[in-house]
Amino acid sequence: MIRFEHVTKRYADGTKAVDDLSFEVAEGELVTLVGPSGCGKTTTMKMVNRLIEPTEGRIFLDGEDISTVDPVQLRRRIGYVIQQVGLFPHKTVLENTATVPHLLGVKRAKARERAAELLDLVGLDPKVHGSRYPEQLSGGQRQRVGVARALAADPPVLLMDEPFGAVDPVVRERLQNEFLKLQSQVRKTVLFVTHDIEEAVRLGDRIAVYGQGRIEQLDAPAAVLGTPATPYVADFVGADRGLKRLSVTPIEESDLEQPPVVRLDDPLPHDLGAPWAVVLDSSGDLHGWISAEKAAQAGEGARKATVREHARRMEAWLPLGASLKQAFATMLQHDAGWIAVIDHEGTGRFLGVLTPARLHEALRRSIDADAQAVPRTEVEVESISSR
Repeated sequence: MIRFEHVTKRYADGTKAVDDLSFEVAEGELVTLVGPSGCGKTTTMKMVNRLIEPTEGRIFLDGEDISTVDPVQLRRRIGYVIQQVGLFPHKTVLENTATVPHLLGVKRAKARERAAELLDLVGLDPKVHGSRYPEQLSGGQRQRVGVARALAADPPVLLMDEPFGAVDPVVRERLQNEFLKLQSQVRKTVLFVTHDIEEAVRLGDRIAVYGQGRIEQLDAPAAVLGTPATPYVADFVGADRGLKRLSVTPIEESDLEQPPVVRLDDPLPHDLGAPWAVVLDSSGDLHGWISAEKAAQAGEGARKATVREHARRMEAWLPLGASLKQAFATMLQHDAGWIAVIDHEGTGRFLGVLTPARLHEALRRSIDADAQAVPRTEVEVESISSR
């Protein structure tokens, strides 16, 4: 969808903001451009909508050389979201969102209908927020309006220049979550500029790590974190890149252990064969857990007890495909030595448990798999528990 061919931007004083840049962004792909201030990432983005003209090279949008397209018409085909949002203060939220469709000749009623749909899509009730003015919104709400406005003309390409950089960390994480959900629905081709490697890792299908005017590495987040291409990239992503990689490494079924399992209506066993067992209902869905100590104490009574009477609800669980970072956080939140993993389709079907040792193995296996260019299931690592 976007293609750079040997693009250079040189200013009058001889400074090269971008130096011989060549890369492609596929249709529906989200590529994050990350690097320190002044490295050329924003210049790269602004050359796509011709806010900045390249000195050398060519840029193509859907196979068309953008230098042959009227800049105004080009910009109306590209969504653009900036950190300062840039909403018109004298227009309502609904009017702001409908701006581009109006410019494209869409009738007023249809443009406002489209704006209302998009406000709802980004989590703002048009009946509540549509008649408000930008100054009546929080920073996070203004950012959502900015995203809605950028999507109003249904552009194939979306340019985002540090759009969440001006809000507090809690709101920023919420906006990131909402944007990922939105992107899964609309699948735009996105260039996303950020200086935050955590944000780049979390959002990007691929990450372009910038040096001075050049891309040092363009790869999947897990590859950038696991196998940095240069010492510069290794230094930029940080010594804690292993921890960052947790956020882009999903839980797979091969990572799980199979503990003892009992059913809710089973007679309480005298010996679980382990310190604890997972409790399932009659459909095989996760219910909770029971400790061997509790089972032994209850089994001493004269009346024959069932598992249901002594099972504890399971709070520490995640669906298959959740990140190892989420797994680690869940363990810490619930002070749990393991978490249960259920079917990612949301049925609740129990698949196994993830322990700290298996979490560590999954991370090591993921790194080795990228280095060897093979699936994770084909990588063997020495188990800590087997030593």
